[in-house]
Amino acid sequence: MLRPLPLTALAFTPFGVVIQHPGEVGQTINAGSAQRFDLVRDLQLHQAQGRAVLALFRAQARSFPQALTTLERHALGSQSFVPLGARRFVIVVAPAGAAPRAEDLRAFITDGAQGVVLAPGVWHHALLAVDAGDFAVIERTADAVDCEEITLPQPVLLSLRPEAG
Repeated sequence: MLRPLPLTALAFTPFGVVIQHPGEVGQTINAGSAQRFDLVRDLQLHQAQGRAVLALFRAQARSFPQALTTLERHALGSQSFVPLGARRFVIVVAPAGAAPRAEDLRAFITDGAQGVVLAPGVWHHALLAVDAGDFAVIERTADAVDCEEITLPQPVLLSLRPEAG
């Protein structure tokens, strides 16, 4: 049984970057009416003639426990998920490299205001929305598709309930 941990920048470092308010003062812009925070300086989307695309995903809330049967990765670029409004989601990841085993999987649950940038090559499950709604997705697009999918040898059950005792 896979159970998600709260998403933190430190715990997520091997898989990418957490998108959230950095907790510091930003650069003052727009005649003092706003602050700018540069969260990710390079989304790594231009390899092999790629370019950035901003998409809107309208996600249905998933039922949990959820049986996970497939994973995917994008070797040539990152993929970012940012909730539009307070929308929690679970991100299931495994390190870049060879096809992962069940014991390689890690799960994190967002607080509803966090997003993530998955590093190129990181294995991940498709969007697992806890709360239905819209998500901005920033990813690489090009003539050649950059999405490799695998089927797990055995389904992995993802539960949102904490372990008993």
